[in-house]
Amino acid sequence: MPGHDDSLAVTRDAYDAAAPAYARLFRDSLRDSPLDRAMLGVFAEAVRAGGGRRVADLGCGPGHVTAHLEGLGLAAFGVDASPAMVELAQQAYPGLQFGVGSMTALEIADGSLDGILSRWSVIHTPPSELPPIAREFSRVLASGGHLLIGFSASDDASCPTQVFDHAVAPAYRWWPDHLSALLRTSGLTEAARLVREPLPTDRRQFKEVHLLARKA
Repeated sequence: MPGHDDSLAVTRDAYDAAAPAYARLFRDSLRDSPLDRAMLGVFAEAVRAGGGRRVADLGCGPGHVTAHLEGLGLAAFGVDASPAMVELAQQAYPGLQFGVGSMTALEIADGSLDGILSRWSVIHTPPSELPPIAREFSRVLASGGHLLIGFSASDDASCPTQVFDHAVAPAYRWWPDHLSALLRTSGLTEAARLVREPLPTDRRQFKEVHLLARKA
Protein backbone atom coordinates (compact mmCIF):
# COMPACT_ATOMS: atom_id res chain seq x y z
CA MET A 1 0.00 0.00 0.00
CA PRO A 2 1.36 3.48 -0.77
CA GLY A 3 2.12 5.72 2.19
CA HIS A 4 0.80 9.19 2.82
CA ASP A 5 3.80 10.88 1.20
CA ASP A 6 3.20 8.85 -1.96
CA SER A 7 -0.52 9.67 -2.11
CA LEU A 8 0.20 13.35 -1.41
CA ALA A 9 2.76 13.47 -4.22
CA VAL A 10 0.33 11.84 -6.66
CA THR A 11 -2.40 14.34 -5.73
CA ARG A 12 -0.04 17.33 -5.85
CA ASP A 13 1.34 16.42 -9.26
CA ALA A 14 -2.14 15.74 -10.66
CA TYR A 15 -3.46 19.11 -9.50
CA ASP A 16 -0.35 20.89 -10.78
CA ALA A 17 -1.12 19.49 -14.22
CA ALA A 18 -4.84 20.28 -14.01
CA ALA A 19 -4.55 23.71 -12.36
CA PRO A 20 -5.37 26.02 -15.32
CA ALA A 21 -8.37 23.95 -16.42
CA TYR A 22 -9.56 23.55 -12.83
CA ALA A 23 -9.39 27.30 -12.22
CA ARG A 24 -11.45 28.02 -15.34
CA LEU A 25 -14.03 25.40 -14.43
CA PHE A 26 -14.56 26.37 -10.78
CA ARG A 27 -13.78 30.11 -10.66
CA ASP A 28 -17.49 31.03 -10.65
CA SER A 29 -18.84 27.85 -9.04
CA LEU A 30 -20.25 29.59 -5.96
CA ARG A 31 -22.46 31.79 -8.14
CA ASP A 32 -24.74 28.85 -8.92
CA SER A 33 -24.46 27.16 -5.49
CA PRO A 34 -26.77 28.98 -3.04
CA LEU A 35 -26.56 26.24 -0.41
CA ASP A 36 -22.76 26.36 -0.48
CA ARG A 37 -22.84 30.13 -0.09
CA ALA A 38 -25.31 29.81 2.78
CA MET A 39 -23.10 27.36 4.65
CA LEU A 40 -20.04 29.53 4.12
CA GLY A 41 -22.08 32.41 5.53
CA VAL A 42 -23.01 30.36 8.60
CA PHE A 43 -19.34 29.49 9.08
CA ALA A 44 -18.28 33.14 8.80
CA GLU A 45 -20.97 34.26 11.24
CA ALA A 46 -19.97 31.56 13.74
CA VAL A 47 -16.33 32.65 13.57
CA ARG A 48 -17.20 36.33 14.00
CA ALA A 49 -19.62 35.57 16.84
CA GLY A 50 -16.72 34.03 18.74
CA GLY A 51 -14.83 37.31 18.44
CA GLY A 52 -12.36 36.09 15.80
CA ARG A 53 -11.62 36.62 12.12
CA ARG A 54 -8.46 34.70 11.21
CA VAL A 55 -9.26 31.64 9.11
CA ALA A 56 -7.33 29.27 6.87
CA ASP A 57 -8.75 27.87 3.64
CA LEU A 58 -6.92 24.53 3.52
CA GLY A 59 -6.84 23.07 0.04
CA CYS A 60 -7.64 26.50 -1.35
CA GLY A 61 -7.04 25.63 -5.00
CA PRO A 62 -7.14 28.75 -7.21
CA GLY A 63 -8.30 30.93 -4.31
CA HIS A 64 -11.87 31.85 -5.26
CA VAL A 65 -13.38 30.57 -2.00
CA THR A 66 -10.63 32.25 0.07
CA ALA A 67 -11.62 35.53 -1.59
CA HIS A 68 -15.29 34.81 -0.83
CA LEU A 69 -14.44 34.34 2.86
CA GLU A 70 -12.57 37.65 2.86
CA GLY A 71 -15.70 39.24 1.43
CA LEU A 72 -17.68 37.85 4.37
CA GLY A 73 -15.56 39.87 6.79
CA LEU A 74 -12.93 37.28 7.67
CA ALA A 75 -9.15 37.59 7.57
CA ALA A 76 -8.69 34.62 5.26
CA PHE A 77 -5.57 33.06 3.82
CA GLY A 78 -5.11 29.97 1.66
CA VAL A 79 -2.88 26.89 1.79
CA ASP A 80 -2.61 24.22 -0.91
CA ALA A 81 -0.28 21.31 -1.64
CA SER A 82 -0.12 22.27 -5.33
CA PRO A 83 2.39 25.01 -6.18
CA ALA A 84 0.60 25.59 -9.50
CA MET A 85 -2.70 26.20 -7.70
CA VAL A 86 -1.04 28.60 -5.27
CA GLU A 87 0.55 30.52 -8.14
CA LEU A 88 -2.83 30.93 -9.85
CA ALA A 89 -4.41 32.08 -6.57
CA GLN A 90 -1.67 34.66 -6.04
CA GLN A 91 -2.16 35.99 -9.56
CA ALA A 92 -5.95 36.18 -9.26
CA TYR A 93 -6.06 37.67 -5.74
CA PRO A 94 -2.81 39.57 -5.12
CA GLY A 95 -4.21 41.21 -2.00
CA LEU A 96 -4.56 37.87 -0.17
CA GLN A 97 -1.98 35.50 1.28
CA PHE A 98 -1.46 32.05 -0.22
CA GLY A 99 1.19 29.45 0.45
CA VAL A 100 2.22 25.88 -0.32
CA GLY A 101 1.73 23.44 2.55
CA SER A 102 0.45 20.09 3.76
CA MET A 103 -2.52 19.54 6.07
CA THR A 104 -0.48 16.91 7.95
CA ALA A 105 2.13 19.47 9.06
CA LEU A 106 0.77 23.01 8.92
CA GLU A 107 3.23 25.84 9.46
CA ILE A 108 0.69 27.54 11.73
CA ALA A 109 1.10 28.17 15.47
CA ASP A 110 -0.91 26.22 18.03
CA GLY A 111 -4.33 27.73 18.74
CA SER A 112 -3.81 30.66 16.37
CA LEU A 113 -6.82 30.19 14.06
CA ASP A 114 -10.43 31.16 14.65
CA GLY A 115 -11.63 29.00 11.79
CA ILE A 116 -10.64 26.39 9.21
CA LEU A 117 -12.34 25.72 5.91
CA SER A 118 -11.60 22.30 4.44
CA ARG A 119 -13.77 22.25 1.34
CA TRP A 120 -13.38 18.90 -0.43
CA SER A 121 -9.67 19.03 0.48
CA VAL A 122 -9.60 15.73 2.42
CA ILE A 123 -11.27 13.61 -0.25
CA HIS A 124 -7.91 12.47 -1.64
CA THR A 125 -6.61 11.44 1.79
CA PRO A 126 -6.52 7.67 2.39
CA PRO A 127 -8.85 6.88 5.31
CA SER A 128 -6.01 5.69 7.54
CA GLU A 129 -4.29 9.07 7.13
CA LEU A 130 -7.25 11.28 8.06
CA PRO A 131 -6.92 11.06 11.90
CA PRO A 132 -3.55 12.89 11.89
CA ILE A 133 -5.09 15.64 9.77
CA ALA A 134 -8.02 15.99 12.20
CA ARG A 135 -5.52 16.30 15.05
CA GLU A 136 -3.64 18.97 13.10
CA PHE A 137 -6.89 20.89 12.57
CA SER A 138 -7.53 20.77 16.31
CA ARG A 139 -3.97 21.83 17.13
CA VAL A 140 -4.09 25.07 15.14
CA LEU A 141 -7.65 26.04 16.12
CA ALA A 142 -8.18 28.25 19.15
CA SER A 143 -10.63 27.17 21.81
CA GLY A 144 -14.11 27.93 20.46
CA GLY A 145 -12.83 27.94 16.88
CA HIS A 146 -14.82 26.38 14.05
CA LEU A 147 -14.11 23.91 11.27
CA LEU A 148 -16.28 23.68 8.17
CA ILE A 149 -15.48 20.53 6.22
CA GLY A 150 -17.05 19.53 2.91
CA PHE A 151 -17.03 16.06 1.38
CA SER A 152 -19.06 13.56 -0.63
CA ALA A 153 -21.05 11.01 1.37
CA SER A 154 -20.83 7.24 1.05
CA ASP A 155 -24.09 5.39 0.40
CA ASP A 156 -24.80 3.88 3.83
CA ALA A 157 -23.43 3.32 7.31
CA SER A 158 -22.06 -0.10 6.39
CA CYS A 159 -19.63 1.65 3.99
CA PRO A 160 -17.88 4.30 6.11
CA THR A 161 -15.55 5.05 3.20
CA GLN A 162 -15.83 4.37 -0.51
CA VAL A 163 -13.38 4.98 -3.34
CA PHE A 164 -14.74 6.90 -6.33
CA ASP A 165 -13.49 7.83 -9.78
CA HIS A 166 -12.41 11.42 -9.30
CA ALA A 167 -11.17 13.02 -12.52
CA VAL A 168 -7.87 14.24 -11.02
CA ALA A 169 -6.67 11.76 -8.37
CA PRO A 170 -7.92 8.77 -6.32
CA ALA A 171 -10.64 9.95 -3.93
CA TYR A 172 -12.87 8.77 -1.09
CA ARG A 173 -16.41 9.31 0.12
CA TRP A 174 -17.27 9.24 3.84
CA TRP A 175 -20.34 8.25 5.82
CA PRO A 176 -21.12 11.54 7.65
CA ASP A 177 -21.56 10.03 11.13
CA HIS A 178 -18.24 8.21 10.75
CA LEU A 179 -16.37 11.39 9.85
CA SER A 180 -18.14 13.30 12.63
CA ALA A 181 -17.01 10.67 15.16
CA LEU A 182 -13.44 10.86 13.85
CA LEU A 183 -13.41 14.63 14.35
CA ARG A 184 -14.82 14.21 17.85
CA THR A 185 -11.85 12.06 18.88
CA SER A 186 -9.67 15.10 18.09
CA GLY A 187 -11.78 17.49 20.18
CA LEU A 188 -13.94 18.84 17.35
CA THR A 189 -17.65 18.45 18.10
CA GLU A 190 -20.25 18.64 15.36
CA ALA A 191 -22.50 21.69 15.63
CA ALA A 192 -24.48 21.40 12.39
CA ARG A 193 -24.52 19.73 9.01
CA LEU A 194 -26.06 20.39 5.63
CA VAL A 195 -26.69 17.49 3.25
CA ARG A 196 -27.43 18.27 -0.40
CA GLU A 197 -29.12 15.61 -2.46
CA PRO A 198 -27.73 15.22 -5.99
CA LEU A 199 -29.59 16.83 -8.85
CA PRO A 200 -30.81 14.55 -11.66
CA THR A 201 -28.34 16.29 -13.97
CA ASP A 202 -25.31 15.74 -11.70
CA ARG A 203 -22.72 13.42 -13.22
CA ARG A 204 -22.17 11.73 -9.87
CA GLN A 205 -25.24 10.86 -7.83
CA PHE A 206 -23.53 11.50 -4.48
CA LYS A 207 -24.87 13.41 -1.51
CA GLU A 208 -22.70 16.40 -0.63
CA VAL A 209 -22.11 17.18 3.05
CA HIS A 210 -21.02 20.37 4.79
CA LEU A 211 -20.23 19.63 8.43
CA LEU A 212 -19.62 22.43 10.94
CA ALA A 213 -17.65 21.47 14.06
CA ARG A 214 -16.42 23.44 17.06
CA LYS A 215 -13.36 23.03 19.24
CA ALA A 216 -14.20 23.10 22.95
